[in-house]
Amino acid sequence: MTTPDSQPVPSTATSDPLRILITGSAGFVGSHLVERFLNEGHTVIGVDNYISGQVSNTELFLEHPRFTFIEADVSHGIPYEGEKLDWVMHFASPASPHYQQFPVETLMVGAQGTQNGLELAHAHGAGFFLASTSEVYGDPHVHPQPETYWGNVNPIGVRSCYDEAKRYAEAITMAYHRSRGVNTRIIRIFNTYGPRMRPDDGRVITNFVHQALRGEPLTVYGDGSQTRSFQYIDDLVEGISRLMMAQYHEPVNLGNPDEFTMLELVNEITLIAGRQVSKKFERLPLDDPKMRNPDIILSSNLIQFKPSTPLGLA
Repeated sequence: MTTPDSQPVPSTATSDPLRILITGSAGFVGSHLVERFLNEGHTVIGVDNYISGQVSNTELFLEHPRFTFIEADVSHGIPYEGEKLDWVMHFASPASPHYQQFPVETLMVGAQGTQNGLELAHAHGAGFFLASTSEVYGDPHVHPQPETYWGNVNPIGVRSCYDEAKRYAEAITMAYHRSRGVNTRIIRIFNTYGPRMRPDDGRVITNFVHQALRGEPLTVYGDGSQTRSFQYIDDLVEGISRLMMAQYHEPVNLGNPDEFTMLELVNEITLIAGRQVSKKFERLPLDDPKMRNPDIILSSNLIQFKPSTPLGLA
């Protein structure tokens, strides 16, 4: 894979108004995309079945004249019969680690849901934008992880329903691009946080914050030395908007390369809480990655992507 030279990147805000269908629109990332595109003057059709999305996220936009909501499971089809679409953005999926409650549904939305989105995009001559994940790298042997790394994934492990769903989704997206000419984009999203996350989604930041608010010990898995890189939702949405306007079809990492151990994250929560917070250590879950950090050289050169919001660790 070659790395593109730097070039000016247009924003969707400067383009003609678009008609964008977003699956998973009631989810954490999906709802922020709805907000961004409505604010830019585009028309948005949101689709969600609320398996992990929140009704409150849809309610934020129901009164907006350029927003339409369809309640549907995209694994069974996308019941859209409106005007010509410019983009189909597939963001429907239970997120890590919430997917472990819905392993079959996660596999189906990554497989059949992705194909249904691709078929819809192909029928409309629209672009197709796939939300993939850093989980495709598994428990990596290469650090940080560039897009060229093929990963170290257990295909039958407890995390495989999510990992393999996304790996298949990437494969079928590239197949539709190569064989049917669909204008595709693929992003691999690294750990992201911000408003509208579900309190019970199982992600480490929400776990720590809510345990601290309840005065409970923070649950640290393993010895706390495993690392993650945390990206604020506004940075992710900006990267998505930029990539839509760039003619590049292979996977692109979007994440914050600042890397922290879980114990460092505990220290930050302690500072925010303004008091000493105790820790409770538990066994590391099966196949849990020891390291996770994005190589963003490609996105930096391609779309001048650079996260602007630090996690704020002291």
